[in-house]
Amino acid sequence: MATDTYTHGHHESVLRSHTWRTAENSATYLLPHLRPGLTVLDVGCGPGTITLDLAQRVAPGVVVGLEPVDAPLETARRHADDRGDASTQFVIGDVYALEAPDDTYDVVHAHQVLQHLTDPVAALREMRRVTKPGGILAVRDADYDAMVWSPRDDRLDDWLEIYEAVARSNGAEPDAARHLLSWVHAAGFTDVTCTASTWCFATAEERAWWGGLWADRTRHSTFGEQALERGLITRDGIDEVADAWLEWAAQPDGWFTVLNGEVLARA
Repeated sequence: MATDTYTHGHHESVLRSHTWRTAENSATYLLPHLRPGLTVLDVGCGPGTITLDLAQRVAPGVVVGLEPVDAPLETARRHADDRGDASTQFVIGDVYALEAPDDTYDVVHAHQVLQHLTDPVAALREMRRVTKPGGILAVRDADYDAMVWSPRDDRLDDWLEIYEAVARSNGAEPDAARHLLSWVHAAGFTDVTCTASTWCFATAEERAWWGGLWADRTRHSTFGEQALERGLITRDGIDEVADAWLEWAAQPDGWFTVLNGEVLARA
């Protein structure tokens, strides 16, 4: 069985980023296929914001959010309480060995998950196993090497190079978006639709949020710790990259775009 290391970890700055995600800004490609009564498994649900949005759209259908550890699920359960959602389930599980029987779910969703796995094809095969015949697999992942920003800054170039090195040292693929189609095909899906969409951070508020959280993630998250431990950056280098994020955020014309690949596949 594959053993995965989550590059980001679960520092507050990471959950701050993930909590921003909604079905509207992160799963638009899936929404037209949802209807009341569907059963949904959300793999790698994190703090549950997308999960709970999906649950609203398929109520009274059963929705389960899955994580390999409990830390983000504590936040997800608080978000469910805040929304008055007592039915969505948040559980610990292994994407390579899901506890559900064959043909359990109408929709299996995984957002920004495959990029962190050492064997994404094996995970997709397992997701396919628990998807009902005619059901939908929906996966969306970023492509780090396709991220673009302005103004240019050598220190942010260093950030990207170091991030990709850390992820690959964990056996993961940070440029997952470009591989989604081949992975889904290798997992046995043949009825596949591919799309792409972006996140763009360009207003003063967006820059402050994106630059601030990446400054904190560089200084305090597991990503920064792993980069230091593996000799990919020095402590001074960590501070330089974090400062670069804050300086980028302060630029009146600063702009950052994240490219995301998306796949809908019928089981």
